Amino acid sequence: MVSQEQRRRQLAREKFLRQQQRRTAARRKARMRNSVIASVLGVVVIGGAALYSTGALKGGKNGKANASADVSPSASAPSKAPDPCQKPAAGSVKKLSWKKEPAMTIDTSAKYTMKLATTCGEIDVALKAAAAPHTVNSFNFLAGQGFFDHTKCHRLTTQGIYVLQCGDPTGTGSGGPGYTIPDENLKDESLKGQVYPAGTVAMANQYNATTKQGRHTGGSQFFLVYQDSPLPPNYTPFGTISASGLKVLKKIAAAGETPLQGAPDQGDGAPNATVVINNATVTKS
Repeated sequence: MVSQEQRRRQLAREKFLRQQQRRTAARRKARMRNSVIASVLGVVVIGGAALYSTGALKGGKNGKANASADVSPSASAPSKAPDPCQKPAAGSVKKLSWKKEPAMTIDTSAKYTMKLATTCGEIDVALKAAAAPHTVNSFNFLAGQGFFDHTKCHRLTTQGIYVLQCGDPTGTGSGGPGYTIPDENLKDESLKGQVYPAGTVAMANQYNATTKQGRHTGGSQFFLVYQDSPLPPNYTPFGTISASGLKVLKKIAAAGETPLQGAPDQGDGAPNATVVINNATVTKS
């Protein structure tokens, strides 16, 4: 007999897959459009490094999966709550790209912490260097290059799964660092019952659970889980958010989201709060 809780999780996963399929179709169209633009301008468009968790945590996943936001959020919908965040610090996003994953420089036996100084408050993350060395090494490199500075957190989900997605310098869900990193730590002991618990930081990627394609496509996009979220273990968990950081996330979530243009409000869109990472740092302790 299927319990009510099991049925709830099943429905959430089914909704996740439907969103993923819709976003995959949108991504294809966006990639075709971007390839044309790139050929005209002579610019290489990096179209997939992050996954979006419902679409799931795709990001141009990599990234929180196959849920990237390649469709522009509606600019006409008014905020339903006051913006709880401050104005972004002066500065602009750096246009950086690399052809391959950075060389391994971290000490996997040491402890590392990532600090996201956002317009909504500081979010501290204890990183799992031993369990996810490629991911932590990449974030250590990118933060050191200022890659995340002045970038927007472009996606907030408030139904089914509960995540804030960040790490895309373009703010569209299709950007990345130019390279990809392997999936790691998918059997982390925290991922029980196909649930990513509140406080988890994980990679977005381009994995499609339906076709079983898109492994090892993480880039720079990541998602922060502010409430237990039913998700299959397809997205590298590489950090744990501090209690104070969770309070910041819940403040952002309380302000709600603006649905994607032309889409019904399904609790998935751009955050109403002005969430910008003013500065990201990774430190060894």
